Amino acid sequence: MSPAKQIAGNSLAIRRFWPVAAVLFLCGLAILFWGRAARHGGEGLADAATLKLEDIPFDGAKAYQWLKRLCELGPRPSGSPGMAAQQKLLSEYFQALGGEVELQRFRARHPRDGTWVEMANLLVRWAPKSRERILLCAHYDTLPFPLLDRKNPRGVFLGANDNAGGVALLMELARLLPEINCQLGVDFAFFDGEEFIFRQGDPLFLGSEFFARQYAREQARAAPPYRYRWAVLVDMIGDADLRIPKERNSYWWRDTRPLIEQIWATAARLDVKEFLPYVGQEVEDDHLILHNVGRIPCIDIIDFEYPVWHTQEDTPERCSPLSLAKVGWVLSEWLKNVK
Repeated sequence: MSPAKQIAGNSLAIRRFWPVAAVLFLCGLAILFWGRAARHGGEGLADAATLKLEDIPFDGAKAYQWLKRLCELGPRPSGSPGMAAQQKLLSEYFQALGGEVELQRFRARHPRDGTWVEMANLLVRWAPKSRERILLCAHYDTLPFPLLDRKNPRGVFLGANDNAGGVALLMELARLLPEINCQLGVDFAFFDGEEFIFRQGDPLFLGSEFFARQYAREQARAAPPYRYRWAVLVDMIGDADLRIPKERNSYWWRDTRPLIEQIWATAARLDVKEFLPYVGQEVEDDHLILHNVGRIPCIDIIDFEYPVWHTQEDTPERCSPLSLAKVGWVLSEWLKNVK
């Protein structure tokens, strides 16, 4: 057989075999898909590209409404009327759901004029008698001004994604806690003074540092009343273009890597592909203080690639109910099976 005829014969064979191969391939995909669905109990059947709000058993739309409500209060920097209004709203909301609410008050010097600024972390405890506990946290203060805004760095900063989104997510998660039935006690901490800054170099993380030092003192007692097995910080998780890699410190610390693996495995099981499988950049955030000062194994769930970070454009329009739903779903499912 000549080379030309051999090529022609091979082409004919390929054309004849192609329909059969295509059917076999599609059958294989179907078997793989339904096998996976059976293993997962029907969860996470939709691909990330087609996953819709109604497919997710976490109400992202309601969380998004809370995000907008918080932004309607206006800027919420430490010591401001907006912060006071937010504290009142959150205290009443969590108390109505049965949470034990405490304002952990402290004060700090204003970085520009040295005057004292009254601040408060807002703490919420669920099942407060449990000694083994989970800490879920977010900062709830906003930057005083949009310092990176090119047009008006002294304008209005609403902080929709940074960090009304994290606060709103925990508000909706609180409503689901009775259904989740976590085997450990759960605390929420909303940190004040995370970024009460007016220029680069001003001190950060004031609320989480106060909280961490208080916790460290309690743990130094002969019989600490409780301990945090794990802590999860949520920050900037409402971005409509959500991408959450494993934050570098959270992955590198030996005591927190198992927590990263648990949560990312939960996201993979649910096919929430916005939880990316690779290690991203190192982020300076409240989790550093909780881990290094409080010795709390804490990770940071954050999408730091946010093009309007610290600008006037950080508004609700830049955020997405679907992003809030996906992160909330992953956390709620993790709480059901926390180790």
